[in-house]
Parts: sequence; structure tokens; C-alpha cells
Amino acid sequence: MALISQIRKHGAWVIVVMIALGLGGFILMDMTVGQTSLFGSAQPTLGKISGTKIKVQEFSNIEALLGSTADPYSRRSSLWNFLVEEILINKEANALGLAISDAELIDLQYGPEPSPIIQQRFADPMTQQLNREQLNGLRQMIDQGTADAQLKAFWVFQEKEIIKDRLQSKLGALVAKGLYVPSWMAEQANRDQTQTFSIDYVKVPFEAIDNADVALEDADFEAYIKENAELLKTKEERRKIQYISFDVRPSKADSNALQKELNDLVAEFDTTSNDTFFVERNLGVMDKAFLKKEELSPAFADTLLRLPAGAVFGPYLDGNTYRLTKVLDRKIVPDSVRSRHILLPAQDQASLSISQGRIDSIKQVIEEGKTTFEAMAAQFGTDGTATKGGYLDYAGAGMMVKPFNDLIFFEAEIGKLYSVITEFGVHLVEVTDKKFINNTQGVRLGTISKTILPSEETRGARYDEALAFVSKTRTLEALTKEAKKKNLTLETAPPVTANDAVLGPLGPGQQSREIIKWAFSADRGDVSSVIYVYTDAVENYDNRYVIAALQSIQKKGVPAVKDIKADIEPVVINRKKGEMISQRLKGKDLNSASREFSVPVDTLSGLNFAMTFIPELGNEPKLLGKTASLEQGKTTEPIIGNGGVYVARVVFKTNPSALANLPEMRNSLSVGPRAQVSAVLMEGIKNSSKIKDNRAKYF
Repeated sequence: MALISQIRKHGAWVIVVMIALGLGGFILMDMTVGQTSLFGSAQPTLGKISGTKIKVQEFSNIEALLGSTADPYSRRSSLWNFLVEEILINKEANALGLAISDAELIDLQYGPEPSPIIQQRFADPMTQQLNREQLNGLRQMIDQGTADAQLKAFWVFQEKEIIKDRLQSKLGALVAKGLYVPSWMAEQANRDQTQTFSIDYVKVPFEAIDNADVALEDADFEAYIKENAELLKTKEERRKIQYISFDVRPSKADSNALQKELNDLVAEFDTTSNDTFFVERNLGVMDKAFLKKEELSPAFADTLLRLPAGAVFGPYLDGNTYRLTKVLDRKIVPDSVRSRHILLPAQDQASLSISQGRIDSIKQVIEEGKTTFEAMAAQFGTDGTATKGGYLDYAGAGMMVKPFNDLIFFEAEIGKLYSVITEFGVHLVEVTDKKFINNTQGVRLGTISKTILPSEETRGARYDEALAFVSKTRTLEALTKEAKKKNLTLETAPPVTANDAVLGPLGPGQQSREIIKWAFSADRGDVSSVIYVYTDAVENYDNRYVIAALQSIQKKGVPAVKDIKADIEPVVINRKKGEMISQRLKGKDLNSASREFSVPVDTLSGLNFAMTFIPELGNEPKLLGKTASLEQGKTTEPIIGNGGVYVARVVFKTNPSALANLPEMRNSLSVGPRAQVSAVLMEGIKNSSKIKDNRAKYF
């Protein structure tokens, strides 16, 4: 009752916070009482960050306290990252003597420039500006001790968020201020930017050599891995999963059955005396809007616009949906409408009833001539129109939220008062003008729609196929052979870590998470005995049955050839081709190289070493680096680049300009790195810390 009374007393802004805290006061008890409490030593450990433990119960309590509409995996990942970063930031701050005083914390919550967390969490949904009145009301509740225990617990956690955010900002500022560009670096950057050159070049693409002419050995893969060890190194063990998806699609019989179902409704739809009841009984839509040609399906727009009121059209196939449509009415649609309104917010059923009552009373006194719309708008309006007599600008169709739009365009008469409920609350509305310029006709439709979905029989038959397949393919080798025989596609998902919940094209969700959990308990080459059932998120039917197999296990650190051979094979093949092309180009000038591979000699002008992208060629740092270091008239040896092998001659080179303003160049060079500090600092701290993550055991 205390929570309800606070909501009633303080309004919708409390609901925003309270709704996330709906599990009750037992959360706080769990956090502080017994052997399974937040501080209980008997609890299992979810993780250990630089010596500090995060208990499973502690984590679960905070997750429940915060609440969220996000999927549980994203929610837990976000909370885990926060707790890890909070521990590490506090450790770094303590070592450096950084802190947040009580006065600073209060200022960050209620001051003139509050924390971004406060600004985002307590923004007015309509204006997106901080709602001071709401924030101050919460402060009063907390200061006076009248806040519910749940709200207190939430506020305590929010203070930790604010402290962590500010300490991280201070730490980032310290690092950014410490960045320094020495004079030699500024002078070198000036040379790189102002010395330009032009080249003639020959590019031999890797495709000049057929893949069949390239013989690869393990030594080629090992050499590539060794040279790119830091780029290929992983922080966590990764596993690669292959799968076959038995997609469930409706059969011709399913489509025919649905068409017959709608055909059977035609006669009754044509003769019914209550269109609304008939359409709603058959789960259709009675739209208040009068739709113009461009708003109708192009394939059927002309037909629907020609039909007289009362005519039934269909069933007709629109995409993967059968529709049965009745033309209810037609009229000329205004091009724009001017209106005014008085808005009273409503966030729940109780406040909706109150706002409706107030709007009805305001409507009555205006209609009785006891006051004016302008006076009522000034007294009761809650948005920016209150000081302007409630007036809105002229609006085109679709510019307002649908209930408001449908009222002013298709129902309201000029000068009459109406009330309408939208997502923002209850509106008292008066249309003051309608402009008819194009005199475009629109039709009002009642439509019964049936999406063509797989029947239970179709789904069962597809599941039986998957079951028969998995029963005789108990190894990846057998699964691969059987898939080829039956012309099924064996998909390979990107590598996953133990805590992932997204599996390539299969996306996120419980089934993907279950496959990943299985993969981290399986051996290479295993096939899961479970058929994983995925569900269509919109129509809520089984839309695919997935059989999963474990292709490879890549241990933490630099991978072995067998673990990433398939991934790096294309680049290793190009690398080998590059070596073969280079051998044929060695010692050749541009014209000879051009004849050797029947490729043209091209020219590029205005190059400089500071460029990151070469016009027409893309990212080719080796070509840029080699040619920038050559004297005018010199020719390079063959250069194996990203898109092929190059031979280039520097045909013109300017002298660099003198550095005019050393401080300005220093400042210019420091802007980029300083802006990147906030993005890379936390990751650097994590990389240098010892983090033990046990989440996969519990979630």
C-alpha cells in the first residue's frame, strides 16, 4: 500500500522508477541477511576482478532491483560490465587520490549541471529536457525518509553509477591532459602532410593467378599467424559452431486452406448490417482513416478506389497475407489541418480516469460559454502550446500520432470540441481550419487479414525431417556428408565465447544461448542430440529447427593453424599469389610489368604520406609508405598490397612546406588522441587487470 500511495501522491514520474523496482522489499533482505546474502561467505562467486569478488546472489539482486525490458542476456552483460568497470575505476582512483565528495555527489544529482545519468533517466518524455519538478519531488521523499525501501535501494545503486561515471571522466581527463606532442613529431607530421608526390604504377590483381595454381602448406599458414600474432590473439576461448536449419515454410495446402477460410466469409461480409462487429469478430481492422492512392498497396489501389461503398473485394494475396476488404466510405481528404488542444498527461489507468474527467469538465464549461479555450489552455495545458492558446501549426496527414491525426483529418468538424486519448495522455481538441488544395479522394476500409503460416501438420512434418536427419548424423563428418547428399546448407556461425547469446544469422535468444552452452561442453566434431526450436518473434510459431555441431575450439591466445585455417585461407592464398606475382615482376620496369600481366600503367597525383585512403585503390599503406620514401625518378620493387601487387615509379615530388605554427600543429595532432581516451582507457585498464569470469556456469 505504501508504494501505491506514493504513486498516487507523486504522480507518473515515480512510476518510471518504481516500475523497475517491483519485486519488493525482500531484495534488500536478501542483500543483507543470512548465508545467501550479498555479504554471505557461502555464496558462489560469479567473478573475481583484481581480487574483488562478485557473488552470484549479489548480481541477481541488483539485476532484479534495476529491472529492464531488454532481453536477459543483454541486461546481464550490461550489468556485468558496469560492476567490473566500477571495481577497476575505484581501484585506479584510490591509487591516484581521486574521489567524489558528498557535496559533489549531491551536486551531480540535483545541481545545475547534473550527471548525464540523471539527465537521461529523469528527462521529460515529451521535451527530452530534465524535469526538475519530478527530480526535486524524489529528493524530498528520500531526504524526508518517506521513500519506499525499493526506491531507497535503487537510489543507492544510482549513486554508485554516478560516482563511477564521474571518476571515469576525471581519470580520462588526467590521461588526456598528459598527452604531449613533441616538436619532432609535429615537424614530421607537417612534412607528411605538405610533401606531395605523383606516381606511375602497375597493379596486378591477385585474380591474375588462378586458385588452382596455388599450393598451400601448413608452413604458409604458420608464417601468416606468426606475423599477425597480436592481431589474431584472443582473450577468451572461442568455439566455432556449424548448423543446419530446417526452415519451416507454409505449404500450398496451408495457403489454399487460408484462402478458403476467407472465401467462406465473403457472403456474410457483403450482407452484414454491422461491419464493425463482423470485422472485429474475425480479428480484422476497422481503420478510421481515409486512405489515398499512395497509401494503398500499389497492386490493388486502383481497384479499391473504383469500388462503390459497401463493395467487398477479395480474398486477394498481398505479399504473404490474404486479405478481404470492404469499402466502407469515401471522401475528399484535406491536405492540411490546423487545430488546437489542451493536453492532460496519463500514465496509468487511475491518472487516465482523472484526466478524462477533467477534460470533460473543461469541454463542458467552454461549450456553455463560461470561459474560452485560450483561458483553459493557459490554466490547464501541460505542453508548449499552453501559452499560445493551445494552437498547433498546420499539419499534413500523418504528422500527428494516429488517434489525433484520425480525429482532426477524418472525424472532427471545424469549431466543435472533441476528446481523444493518445500515448501522451488525454487531449481536448478543436479543429480551426482545413485546407483542400488537391481535392484527393480517400477510401475508408474494413479489412480482415490472414497471414499464411505453416500449419501444425506442416510444422510436424518438418520436425520429423530434422529428427530423422539428426538420428543418423552423430558426428560432424557424417552430418556434412548427409547434408551434401540431401542438398542442405551447412552454415558456419562466427566464433563465440562462453558468455555469448548471439549465434550469427540465428540471432540472439534462449535457443542460441542453449546452443552456445552446449558447444562449450562438447568436443570437436560432436553433434548435439537436441533439436533447437526457434520461434517467429511476430507470429509466434516454430519457424526453424536447428541441428548444431562443434567445428573447432580455439584456445585463448594465439590460435593454432587447425583452429582458424578456414578463416584465414583466402588471405593466405592471396599472400601466396602475391609472392608468385612478385617473383615474375622482380627487376622489371613498369612497361615490362604491364606486358607481363596485360595490365595498364596508371597515374596517381596529389599523394602524401599522411593519407589513409588512396583514390581508386583504397587502403594501401605499403604502397603509400614505399613511394613516399623514394626519391623522384626511382622505381619500387614489387609491393604486395591489400588488393594486388604493385610496381610504382615516383614521377614528381614537391618539397615540404615550412611549419608555420608549431603550437597549433601540436594542438591539432593531440585532438584525435585526446578524444579517443574515453573509448580506449577502460579497455586498457581491463586488459591489464586480472578478471575471472564465471558467468557461463550460472546463466
